[in-house]
Amino acid sequence: MRSLSVIMILAAFLALPALAETPFRDHVPQPEDYFDLIGLGNLALSPDGELVAHSESRWGQGKEGRSRDLWIVGRDGTDRRRLTFDGFGPGAVAWGPGGRDIWCLGRVDAGLEAPPRDGSRQVWRVPTNGGDPVPVTRVKDGVDDFALAPDGTALYYVTSKEHRDDEWTDLREKYADLEYGHGVRDLQAIHRLDLLAWREDEVLAAERVIWELSLSPDGRRLAMVTTEDNELIFKEGWSRVEVLDLESGELTALTDQQWRADHPSPYGWIEGLAWSGDSRALAFSIAYDGYASQIWVAEQGRDGWPLQRIGRPEMVTFDGGLAWRGTSRTLCYRGESMARVRVYGTHDVQQGGQGRSELLADGDGVIGSFSFDERGRRLAVVLETITDANDIYAVAAKDRFSRLTKTNPQVDSWVLPRIEHVSWTGADGDEVWGILELPAGYERADGPLPTVIELHGGPTSSTKHRLRLWIYGRTLMASQGYAMLSPNYHGSTGYGDEFLEKLIGRENEIEVADITAGTRWLIDDGIADPDHIGVMGWSNGGYLTNCMIVAEPDLFAAASSGAGVLDMVIQWGTEDTPGHVINFVEGLPWEQEHHYQQASPLYGLDQVRTPTLIHVGGNDPRVPPAHSKALYRALRHYLDVPTELVVYPGEPHGLTTHENRLAKMEWDRAWFDLWLLQSPEENEPFVERPTEVPTGAAR
Repeated sequence: MRSLSVIMILAAFLALPALAETPFRDHVPQPEDYFDLIGLGNLALSPDGELVAHSESRWGQGKEGRSRDLWIVGRDGTDRRRLTFDGFGPGAVAWGPGGRDIWCLGRVDAGLEAPPRDGSRQVWRVPTNGGDPVPVTRVKDGVDDFALAPDGTALYYVTSKEHRDDEWTDLREKYADLEYGHGVRDLQAIHRLDLLAWREDEVLAAERVIWELSLSPDGRRLAMVTTEDNELIFKEGWSRVEVLDLESGELTALTDQQWRADHPSPYGWIEGLAWSGDSRALAFSIAYDGYASQIWVAEQGRDGWPLQRIGRPEMVTFDGGLAWRGTSRTLCYRGESMARVRVYGTHDVQQGGQGRSELLADGDGVIGSFSFDERGRRLAVVLETITDANDIYAVAAKDRFSRLTKTNPQVDSWVLPRIEHVSWTGADGDEVWGILELPAGYERADGPLPTVIELHGGPTSSTKHRLRLWIYGRTLMASQGYAMLSPNYHGSTGYGDEFLEKLIGRENEIEVADITAGTRWLIDDGIADPDHIGVMGWSNGGYLTNCMIVAEPDLFAAASSGAGVLDMVIQWGTEDTPGHVINFVEGLPWEQEHHYQQASPLYGLDQVRTPTLIHVGGNDPRVPPAHSKALYRALRHYLDVPTELVVYPGEPHGLTTHENRLAKMEWDRAWFDLWLLQSPEENEPFVERPTEVPTGAAR
């Protein structure tokens, strides 16, 4: 049985205030429009709830990436001001006592050799009533993290120091410019700066790696996520929560390997420390590749810090953002369900028990972050909808929002795609959902369209119900006359734990069946032209693109594979987070030889006939370039399949510069135009690119 749940992009979003005027949409989005979008982050509501601090992220030109600066806005939408300039890069944004100023990490590069204005990251105090940021630390090589005492009398900050160990220390020091597999670590120390006497001392020596820091509201304890080594592999399976008593110096480990023994996988990432208002309970999460993330709370008792797992509503996947509501025992978080992200709260979290779950902020979109005031009475969120990019909203009730910013007003002039949350029958007879984007004004009676199937990464992620001008095709493809389907295949978040975890042990099988079924549903429904369908993705989406052109060589007329895995053994042996592969293939290569081969598209490349464009970052540690280069070699030199390889020098797993992201978009557009907009028989254009606004494009 097939079903279609349609949410039209022109429908009224009832929770938002009506616009004074109806803008006319006359601009067809282009790749360069992506770089005009401003992103919001570091949301922090002032203690009295009157001001909202946040960062704004803007793209530079050419080889420049994004720069970030600090802003504030009043909770009524007035008094909007910029507080820093020149790419200050605020991080760990927190309000000082009384809400008179903001404390954060930041960089100021005045061309000086000594800190704080040498470009190193330091702690700064930023006045909210005018004036320049004031440096609080002047640490050589900068500060990694910090926490401000609740009364403002002390600052705790983290610094790094290189440490060399084992019997080869002398050789490692003699040849220090070489790279070593182990034995050279960056360890962190914690320092206390007395802000009254302006004296500092070390409260924890550099004997561990500190990934995250959180100070209890009473100022007596520091919680940390720590490992023994700074190589990322240690965080996914050997991270722990430790609590430092600042009065006695006693250090207590709240988690250990035995705690992990009963988990679905030992390779989970601990993150998201959050103290309760009474300083007795510490919440944190553990995230997995392939399995549902979990929320845990450790509460101090007579016999230590017993741990309890916090439940979630059945169809809600934990999406991050742990925070306690004021001084209450309501633990709040972002939860994803059916391609939307909302704010949920679990009431009465006490040792050995918890109360009901409640939806605190809906919005029918994607909430990227949220923040309460000191008492937990006022709530602000960053929200994306299907008609607007991210903005800040004050939340009066779970479905009553007041918009405080209009960060990207240019979107009002865009010809937007029609966005639908659709479903079809996939593998195992399960209902599979996805996001369908269609050109503005398109009706099914208009006939089939050239179509691109866009596959999200992760795979423990999803494509969400929001407006997204994205380098992987969303909005852009629809603006050029294509249909685009983004399947949330088995293994995706937001559709229940069972649906998420079914992918374990079945990669390159169950999700391939989902994607194939979704593509054929589009054909049967008259939306997709069967001779003009492409497939694309990045990371796990690139891996699945490789899988699809092997499994369905006659279904796709073109492909764009970005940073995609080709062989699971090479991936396990070279990526920076190998627990991902171990989880999905259910073991190590010598334990699951057949599964590793079954999950690898490499062994079926002789089936490929689809012209394939390949992208990869030259320094990608997550999916190393060897996969993409091997795919290119096989297709071009041995199988005579049309192919192009684009390597972005120096880039990691995600492209970081304006120039490279633009190049990626323009290569994809040219590639799909060549193979999907041409008639194979006559070599003539299949469809014409839109040159004027479709009928009914005005809102």
